[in-house]
Amino acid sequence: MVNVYTDTSVIGGCCDEEFRQWSLALFDEFKTGAKKIIISDLAADELTGAPEAVHLILNAVPLQYRQYLATNKDAEELALTYVREGALSNKSYNDALHIALATLNNADVLASWNFKHIVNLNRIRLYNSINMRLGLRLIEIRTPREILNAKDNEES
Repeated sequence: MVNVYTDTSVIGGCCDEEFRQWSLALFDEFKTGAKKIIISDLAADELTGAPEAVHLILNAVPLQYRQYLATNKDAEELALTYVREGALSNKSYNDALHIALATLNNADVLASWNFKHIVNLNRIRLYNSINMRLGLRLIEIRTPREILNAKDNEES
């Protein structure tokens, strides 16, 4: 089973015209157990105040296909390293923390619609060069559309 760290943009994307099709398709895979969703306390905090429809989408995924993570000191330190080394600015610390959490918790891939700070080839190279230098694993970062099973992508 593929473990997909899912940031807030993907969950909110289920209710966004531009991203709905692909976010909902990824959530369908979570619901059937084709993939497991990894959600952090950071994402849960960011969803505070989101419309009820957003919370219903997440809660529709059976518990056995959900993994919850708590932010910890190691993730905070790695996020600060991304910021200190110029991969992101202080304003984007939460984005750095999402990447750190996914990296340190062995997510197979991080799903996001955040093209400016997360799903960005130059930034992904920076995150991974930092990870490599620190002896950490490389992180795959993709949009939900890229993560969906090949069969689904062929139909579009």
